[in-house]
Amino acid sequence: MWSLHPGYLDARGLVALWREGLLARKVLQHLTKGYKNHPQLDRFNDHLQPTVAIDCYLWYVYGEAVRREHHFSIGKIGPKQLFEDSRFRQTTQI
Repeated sequence: MWSLHPGYLDARGLVALWREGLLARKVLQHLTKGYKNHPQLDRFNDHLQPTVAIDCYLWYVYGEAVRREHHFSIGKIGPKQLFEDSRFRQTTQI
């Protein structure tokens, strides 16, 4: 999971980021056994609501996909309203 804006990625990179993000979301929800201690998940695990944090990240990825006319399934992440209402604020570029 990269710490740069998804707009800098080519099409393959954007798809890979989406898929990695969805896997990370399952890990944070304890729905899979692998990758539980992956260091790239620390920034989400450190949040009070890790699933809300990863959903926020994925909404930015989804937004870039829409801008490029890709068809990602929005039903795979939580509603945008959750992170807009949370105390989660973007402090660094994602």
